[in-house]
Amino acid sequence: MSNVHLVDHPLVQHKLTLMRRKDASTNSFRRLLNEISMLMAYEVTRDMPMQDIEVETPLETMQAKVIDGKKLVLVSILRAGTGILDGMLTVVPGARVGHIGLYRDPKTLTAVEYYFKMPGEMENRDVIVVDPMLATGNSAVAAVERLKELNPKSIKFVCLLTCPEGVATMQKAHPDVPIYTAAIDRELNSHGYILPGLGDAGDRIFGTK
Repeated sequence: MSNVHLVDHPLVQHKLTLMRRKDASTNSFRRLLNEISMLMAYEVTRDMPMQDIEVETPLETMQAKVIDGKKLVLVSILRAGTGILDGMLTVVPGARVGHIGLYRDPKTLTAVEYYFKMPGEMENRDVIVVDPMLATGNSAVAAVERLKELNPKSIKFVCLLTCPEGVATMQKAHPDVPIYTAAIDRELNSHGYILPGLGDAGDRIFGTK
């Protein structure tokens, strides 16, 4: 699985285990996802470009490095992507935000787009696409295909969980897009859910069925 980055930090793995528990409350699930997203943001943004600016410390003037968060776009795949988006914005509050509305057709498991809104000047921006689950991979593939029409500088995909089938689908369609995940689970079931997984992330984030 080339171009797949497993974020296996002990804190990430500990919090993910707590999220997997079926008796975890909506509040607990949402809080843990927010915390994991902040931790994963450090890894995903490790290679962000920096520039020198002049700052005045209490003792003298110096050149120091900063990132230009305004050139970063966090793209949330609705609705569950919101759970990761909030945590990452805590770490990079200057980032712009885009949204892609996709739902999975229950019969074909293919992605159907119903909403697309991005910041301007995407050709000058680095994009991080966020969605808790990379299961069949169809939604992720569709989202990245749509974003590539805007010619951003780079695209990364971040998810909480994935599986070999989802990774294979994504890499076949977009081998140039790195995947960052906290776990690669065993397999998909016949309904397109990750096993052992943690259930439907959207339902668990928002307390719906």
